[in-house]
Amino acid sequence: MMDSAAVTVSLSQIAKTIDHSLLHPTMTDQEILAGLQMAKKYGVATACVKPYSVPVAREVLDGSGVLVCAVVGFPHGNSTSEIKRFEAEDAVKAGAHEIDMVVNVGKVLGGDWGYVTNEIRAINDTVVKRGAALKVIFETDFLRDEHIARLCTICTALSVAFVKTSTGFGFVKQPNGSYACKGATIPHLRLMKANVGPNVQVKAAGGIRTLDEVMVAMKMGVTRIGTSATEAIMEEATSRGIKNEPIRTLDPHD
Repeated sequence: MMDSAAVTVSLSQIAKTIDHSLLHPTMTDQEILAGLQMAKKYGVATACVKPYSVPVAREVLDGSGVLVCAVVGFPHGNSTSEIKRFEAEDAVKAGAHEIDMVVNVGKVLGGDWGYVTNEIRAINDTVVKRGAALKVIFETDFLRDEHIARLCTICTALSVAFVKTSTGFGFVKQPNGSYACKGATIPHLRLMKANVGPNVQVKAAGGIRTLDEVMVAMKMGVTRIGTSATEAIMEEATSRGIKNEPIRTLDPHD
């Protein structure tokens, strides 16, 4: 993810753009606790956790200003709509303020837009009714531009809070037999920004690991970034002299 990244920004603005990701399947309870403490230390927007970690996240982050985000249907989106709806409702009851839900990618690719729309509507209604916000994960690595644009239109019509690029686990088989995940890319972010309404925010996730990449996304109007590289990003910001008063920061490659 490369582009010119001149942006006026403060340390707290960077932090409040970040959803600190604690989603790797191998993470132990101790590692999750350490990650929650890191989220609290830097004052990020949310800590994004697997559903079973919501209660401990709520406890650790209580009073910190850092919200709890839970994933649903993660990472492949293949659960039934009712299971996703129940999982979302259960997470919000347990203390989640935001829900990141993966669409049914196969239904998107097959053009079953009625199914896709009804599923998003059911989960969004459930989440919003309980005072939380929904982010819909597209898994852009698997999709063509027309799929992404159509999903943006659907999410806008349903008043979803956020659309999101990727889980970070959407690995696509390459010609040499290996698997790779691009995650958030500039063309896909531009496409999403161009196709959502003014009340739908965009979250970039997957492969964003440096301050420059964060600033590129912010410059494009992305308002939330999912990353596990929070500490490196915040330390790099501090080393560049970014403080709590906004300053104009340039990509050192410019």
